[in-house]
Amino acid sequence: MSPVILAILPIFGLILIGFVLYRLDFPGVGFWPVSERLTYYVLFPAMLVSGLSGRQFDASSLGLSLTLIGAVCLLGAFLVFTRTMFHLDGPVFTSVFQGAIRPNTYVGLSAAAGLLGPDWMALSAVALLTLIPLVNVLCVLVLSRHGRHGGGLGRVGLELVKNPLILACVVGMVLSVFKLPLPGVLFDLLTILGKAALPLGLLAVGAGLRFHGIGASTLPVALASLAHLVALPLAAYGCARLLGVDGPAVTTALIYTAIPVSVSAFILARQMGGDHEVMALIITAQTVLSALTMPLILALLG
Repeated sequence: MSPVILAILPIFGLILIGFVLYRLDFPGVGFWPVSERLTYYVLFPAMLVSGLSGRQFDASSLGLSLTLIGAVCLLGAFLVFTRTMFHLDGPVFTSVFQGAIRPNTYVGLSAAAGLLGPDWMALSAVALLTLIPLVNVLCVLVLSRHGRHGGGLGRVGLELVKNPLILACVVGMVLSVFKLPLPGVLFDLLTILGKAALPLGLLAVGAGLRFHGIGASTLPVALASLAHLVALPLAAYGCARLLGVDGPAVTTALIYTAIPVSVSAFILARQMGGDHEVMALIITAQTVLSALTMPLILALLG
């Protein structure tokens, strides 16, 4: 368990530093939204393109993708069919649903970099290209059905096409498949930019944590956290075993299912009529709890 803890501790250390800096109003409230946009639209894509250039993908990629699809769909279906058992109204249920399946890519990429060795970028690209479209479509469907003012698949299709992480993964994988090397200067530029992505992204996660009112929403927070931090990685592990997936692909599946929910879930909840206040509490609770659950899941199953 020691190597897992040593790899994960710096991740949550940076999240804690971001939380403290925000509470100290340093370097200023306006810094955090700007830094998050910079990270999402510039730094992370630069890291993915430079990291994927020259990488090789093997047969385990398909198994990893199917494992993630199976785990997310199984848990999503379970939540939809058991919604009435928990007596949750529609908007609250949408936040529980998002909280159960939407991954925080900042934490996932950071954990993958520390635990998966030299192939972490290629494995992460497969995970992101599988999870981002799947999760967004499922969450929009649930919000359209149970949210206050819904939305449509046309909109989510446009958002997926514009998603910088998906675009960066596609560009990087095309470069790898066709063995197209990046020019040396461009590769160095993207590499330098990419080195700032993980620390800035994790600091922004910490700055976004909110604890006020968490006691008033115990059931949805507990349900979403249990589903995401325990049930989802267990489902991924079961799917991997059924499909004969092993090695680093299993660890990758566990990393990207054991990480907490993404902050972007709050934005989607607010835009499509979900309960964004409950969503904010779920994000905070999972980020804190995952510091305990991730090492256990990865040590026991990875």
